[in-house]
Amino acid sequence: MRTAPIKLKNMGPKTYCYLRVSTADQSVDKFKNEVLNYSNKSNLGQVKFFSEKISGTTSWRTRKVADIIGALGKGDRLIVPELSRLGRSTAEILEILNIAKKKDVEVHSLKPAFVVDDTMSGKVMATMFALMAELERDLISIRTKEALQARKKAGVKLGRPKGPGKSKLDPHKDEIVALLRNGSQKKFVAQRYRTTPTNLHLWIKKRGLDVEPIVRPVAR
Repeated sequence: MRTAPIKLKNMGPKTYCYLRVSTADQSVDKFKNEVLNYSNKSNLGQVKFFSEKISGTTSWRTRKVADIIGALGKGDRLIVPELSRLGRSTAEILEILNIAKKKDVEVHSLKPAFVVDDTMSGKVMATMFALMAELERDLISIRTKEALQARKKAGVKLGRPKGPGKSKLDPHKDEIVALLRNGSQKKFVAQRYRTTPTNLHLWIKKRGLDVEPIVRPVAR
């Protein structure tokens, strides 16, 4: 649920930071320290922080960042520790950056290192598209972590299920056991069922099958 619109005093150019953390994140302290170090090195002045804990799948227009973007004015600066935290997709992030550029607002991203300001020309879009691949990787990583965390909280056991797993040899188990116990060689059986002797051996071992020949092996 969104809070009341953010009101920022008109006291000249200011530097603001938007911090979005998901339910899987512990706190915003790490991000604040990184932003403050960046601001000091870049001489951006005092930083006003706005943070919220909300899923990255929520549209940016229903999050606090929408109020911040609406309140920013010419010469103001917005810092984000990760560009992927702005929106739930590359399209949303590009939309936000486009709005900021039209309002003459600088956007500073720490990861990837990137600044949108009024000195940028027609190369902006080329740079944006170059960033898309990296952004998508970050967004996918964030969504995956959030989904896994949600499943874990719901009591879903993560990881591969225990057991030998399925095999294409399973439907032929009785036939394979019969062949081997009647003296067929593993090489012949493996060829018959289109697998390798090694895979056949592992399959037998994982399932604990008794394939000891009851008659003398027949050469084939």
